Amino acid sequence: MIEENGISTPGEIRATCVIAGAGPGGLMLGYLLARAGVEVVVIEKHADFLRDFRGDTIHPSTLQVMHELGLLDRLLALRHTKAPRLHAEIGGQDVTIADFSRLPTVCRFIAFMPQWDFLDFLAGQAKAYPNFRLLMQTRVVDLLEEKGRVRGLVVHTPEGCVTLRAELVVGADGRHSVVRAKAGLVVESFGSPSDVVWMKLSRQPQDPPYTMGHGGPRQGFVMIDRGDYWQCGFVVRKGSFQDIKEKGLEAFRTAVAAVSPLPAERMQEVRSWEDVSLLSIRIDRLKQWWKPGLVCIGDAAHAMSPIGGVGVNLAIQDAVAAANLLAGPLKQGAPLEPALQALEKRRRFPTVATQKLQLMMRRKPSKTESTRQGPPGFIKVIARWPLLSHLAGRLIGLGFRPEHIK
Repeated sequence: MIEENGISTPGEIRATCVIAGAGPGGLMLGYLLARAGVEVVVIEKHADFLRDFRGDTIHPSTLQVMHELGLLDRLLALRHTKAPRLHAEIGGQDVTIADFSRLPTVCRFIAFMPQWDFLDFLAGQAKAYPNFRLLMQTRVVDLLEEKGRVRGLVVHTPEGCVTLRAELVVGADGRHSVVRAKAGLVVESFGSPSDVVWMKLSRQPQDPPYTMGHGGPRQGFVMIDRGDYWQCGFVVRKGSFQDIKEKGLEAFRTAVAAVSPLPAERMQEVRSWEDVSLLSIRIDRLKQWWKPGLVCIGDAAHAMSPIGGVGVNLAIQDAVAAANLLAGPLKQGAPLEPALQALEKRRRFPTVATQKLQLMMRRKPSKTESTRQGPPGFIKVIARWPLLSHLAGRLIGLGFRPEHIK
């Protein structure tokens, strides 16, 4: 028995909009819709937001949105590090590959903040509205469909199965979206030749002064400054991680040390395979993002490569566009299909453009190498023409179509 708006109903909750997935896109959309007066429920399958190696970059475009909402100062009061530039190491030389200093925004830097802190912040702001509700430990079981239209979700909670009835269901449940699978939406995959093995290494005073950098002559290593430790990514050929494990942990440590600018002994901090996490990179997008009563945003609509850390920020931009287009029809009880179609049309261009750029920037390792031999071509070009770092800063920091609060 679940009590909703003072009325007890057997296992049923009613709302105007239900959002599956309390990631950056889902929580931002939930907050914006609640702020606009829409009755909204956000569900999250986990009990909390504490998970390592998630996208922790908050780009200037997202910081601008927070400024427009009047939340920027409170957000930046949380622990974070700032990156006004992104760097790469080529032949022992530090090269600026993205410079944010000329962006037409309030914040001309990327903020690195643990994603759980960012999500806790958004959830806290949203809970100030009585028409917002966040249900944790709640996973999607099925869609509720009537007469060819999605009418809600069937979800599993710690108390059992519950029906969530809504005028609109939003799939913001990531690249392995249950919502899009249950809806039968068709995914176009563009593949990726690489995976990333993430690990934590301690940060010492004598370490390179990177906030985010690519180390080593073969450009197979990524370093992100987390304050008291480095979040490090080792780029490997797709599907090769099992072969790497079979060679043993010491061979893995040696391979990483060969491309890392950190002292080789630092790799001893990786004591077992439990200290690393494999990210399987994929680039894909839905052929159509919506059907009557349902739409997908963020990674559920378009999975990105981690290049530039743009995935989180594209999800935020999707959420802002969705709120701008859908809040009115949801409040008025108007037909949603024109707004859903407009949302896909508006966000498809920046998605396609970003993915094409990522596909151009990648370099495929050969079958005989575990990582790329030499830096990607775009880094070589920027190194030769430093002014291009400002263009790269604009593409990474703002994207192709930054959204604004209406």
